[in-house]
Amino acid sequence: MYRTTTHVPAELGNIMDPETFEKSRLYQLDKSTFSFWSGLYSEAEGTLILLLGGIPFLWNASEHILNRAGFSAEYEIFHSLVFLLLATLFSALTGLPWSLYSTFVIEERHGFNQQTLGFFFKDALKKFLVTQCILLPVASLLLYIIKIGGDYFFIYAWLFTLVVSLVLVTIYADYIAPLFDKFTPLPDGILKESIENMAKSIDFPLTKVYVVEGSKRSSHSNAYFYGFFKNKRIVLFDTLLEDYSPLNKEGTEDTSEHENAEPKSKAKNIIKKQGCNNQEVLAVLGHELGHWKLGHTVKNILISQVNSFLCFFIFAVLIGRKELFAAFGFHSTQPTLIGLMIIFQFIFSPYNEVLSFCLTVLSRRFEFQADAFARNLGKAKDLYSALIKLNKDNLGFPVSDWLFSMWHYSHPPLLERLQALKVDKQN
Repeated sequence: MYRTTTHVPAELGNIMDPETFEKSRLYQLDKSTFSFWSGLYSEAEGTLILLLGGIPFLWNASEHILNRAGFSAEYEIFHSLVFLLLATLFSALTGLPWSLYSTFVIEERHGFNQQTLGFFFKDALKKFLVTQCILLPVASLLLYIIKIGGDYFFIYAWLFTLVVSLVLVTIYADYIAPLFDKFTPLPDGILKESIENMAKSIDFPLTKVYVVEGSKRSSHSNAYFYGFFKNKRIVLFDTLLEDYSPLNKEGTEDTSEHENAEPKSKAKNIIKKQGCNNQEVLAVLGHELGHWKLGHTVKNILISQVNSFLCFFIFAVLIGRKELFAAFGFHSTQPTLIGLMIIFQFIFSPYNEVLSFCLTVLSRRFEFQADAFARNLGKAKDLYSALIKLNKDNLGFPVSDWLFSMWHYSHPPLLERLQALKVDKQN
């Protein structure tokens, strides 16, 4: 589709100009090609690890490290933590070249990357360290619960992961996300007042509105809300806001300081604005708040937890099967962590593909419902224009193959969303 659709289709004539259409086509073509090769590498790497006994090799290597530190093999939890550290380090190192290429070749080529090489490596190191600080304690406690839980350990393990997930969701935006990006309260003004009024009109318990400095990382835009019960916060990317986007400021900052600049230089400053105006931002938030009002967030949590409980139950049924461990190179030992890996990552793989497809179908349905909620708030016209702007800003390609999009796209294609809004966009 990306290669052959080189001209703007007739139904898109009023939505996208030929220049933007070509830019989005080339961007998505580059991303698709990259996704193919990186996916192929990932499959080849995973297959070689299985065939060459990479998992037992890493387990033995971690045992060797443990022995040198003065611990015997009976310290299975310590052994598992060393294994996890080595495995995540290996994954980070093998994924680094792909991440570098994606950021500094593809995203850079199409004008999205805002990172320097130093910032990239500092960010990657910080992510790795924060991940270990969360992963290792959680993994050790989970393994301990499984060890002492008796016949009903799967219930306790599931409850533990439920508590951990709720805690992480609660603290992420306040304590983890600020380690990577700067969050500032949205200043008082028309936009903030309008957001608060809209939240109040649907009984959304809004406490704070933040602007996150996503522009130092990428020029892609987004918005989301978080928090439980009566403590909800809204986060807006600066690239979403027309008045905050650094791209717009760069386009206008020279006009007052260099009055005698060459005409060509002035023309360069007259560029299309990135982001949405206040009414369009409100329409986007109307969509996001629709997810909350319609219970989509709670439904997703319930589905996730039911699935998690089912997985732990089946894990409890299969964990005693020695042939599973033998098939992966563990003939004399059956470590709990390895059992989790084998069952959750490999045995559940076909089931996870089916589940992922069902969740994609459900997600698309939720997106249409959230659009309809914003439309019922009288935001159809503004959401219509906001979707077009965001598609252009993010160089989304509006033409899609129905089968590919049905399997992969968690959000409906742009034209389908616009068609659903078009009837009432005059509201």
